[in-house]
Amino acid sequence: MKILYVGDDWVGSNARSLADGFREAGHEVVVVDTTAVTLPTRFGVPWTYSKVAGGRAPWTLRAVHDRIDRIAADFTPDLLFAFKSVHLDQERLLTVPAAIRVHYSPDDVANPENITRDYLDYEEYWDLIVTTKRHNVPELRERGARAVTFVASAYDPAWHRPMARRGAQRHAAGFIGARRPDRVELMTALANRYGPSLAVYGPGWRREPDLWRADATLRGPVYGEHFSTAVATMTANLVLLNSANRDTHTCRTFEIPAAGGLFVGERTSEHAELLAEGTECFLFSDRAELLDIIDRCDREPALAAKVAEAGYQRIVTGGHRYVDRAREIIDAVR
Repeated sequence: MKILYVGDDWVGSNARSLADGFREAGHEVVVVDTTAVTLPTRFGVPWTYSKVAGGRAPWTLRAVHDRIDRIAADFTPDLLFAFKSVHLDQERLLTVPAAIRVHYSPDDVANPENITRDYLDYEEYWDLIVTTKRHNVPELRERGARAVTFVASAYDPAWHRPMARRGAQRHAAGFIGARRPDRVELMTALANRYGPSLAVYGPGWRREPDLWRADATLRGPVYGEHFSTAVATMTANLVLLNSANRDTHTCRTFEIPAAGGLFVGERTSEHAELLAEGTECFLFSDRAELLDIIDRCDREPALAAKVAEAGYQRIVTGGHRYVDRAREIIDAVR
């Protein structure tokens, strides 16, 4: 198929990985980068406009849509694929000439953070909605979506693979992800217990004074190969879910073991189905159980390495790459 792919194209983004997955699956793909609209440069004019006016800068929006229209006229796509394009002009996007129009959402579409009024007004006109949240399937159907399919998150072998450690330092535990209010208390407790042996990577964490006082190792966000080199420094790699999205799995569910990291995640039905507890991962339901796991893995690094290797093999042989998800989506389209 000829696929006109609309989504963020920055290095390490899930949208870029899925676009490459469609190409690897044998389709001709042309990408239109929407980053200027969805993630305007901090303190730039479009970013300032979005904070003051509460919407995306109209001139940036027009520029992206003009590019979509120009490419579509020349490329004549069979499929328009929009990766979380809720901030684009839905009416204009849906008039792009293509036989099939698919919208993909990696986040909970019942969470107001992940939708817009304009998107909701036009949701029913998409030929297919793809979601990574099982609970969204009946909700989308109830909202009037024409067709809905679930696909799980994935990993990208280009970025997520075992890497050599850079430097001798190894942390007893670590987390890679954004600061969220529901994560602060846990990370503060871990920092107070493990100090510099806890590594926390991601936006927002450096602004937490309690983590500084506890001398935790704090770093900014990491993408692409830098994600995997960060994983290599951590004995226990924490997979924390986003309660606002009602997550039962996340991208980290696949990325951590694919990068060779020991999966230490929240106990959910999807996590339990994906990896065998105790031999391919460690799961926890409360803080006490998590602390026991971290301490045990710190005392028994050979055990941690054995479980991490088994988890790695399970994920990389299980059909969880973005190319596998691309094939699932095309099957649903057909």
